[in-house]
Amino acid sequence: MPKEWTGKQERQYEHIKDSAQDRGASTKRAKEIAARTVNKNRAQAGQSKTASRSSLEDKSPQQRGGQRSGRSGPKGPTRDQLYNEAKKRNIKGRSTMTKRQLESALGR
Repeated sequence: MPKEWTGKQERQYEHIKDSAQDRGASTKRAKEIAARTVNKNRAQAGQSKTASRSSLEDKSPQQRGGQRSGRSGPKGPTRDQLYNEAKKRNIKGRSTMTKRQLESALGR
């Protein structure tokens, strides 16, 4: 755990990690889920030096509560999240792509 985390954030990390493992996630995946959740909360609270636009503008993980899973509408990451991944992979033409086009370009 990063030294920048508060005691409360460390406890939250451990709780989320344990819950994910109880639901059947591997240890590596459980750690990733927990770290992403805590880091997103830190970004929304203004406690991190850098934060993506999708982290700042999206709902917090606690508010969302699985809204993007198990429903009939669009699923998966948002267009902004896909765009950020495409940016990291240096995919050309990403700024004019739709969500479906970004998914295709990323191989999803």
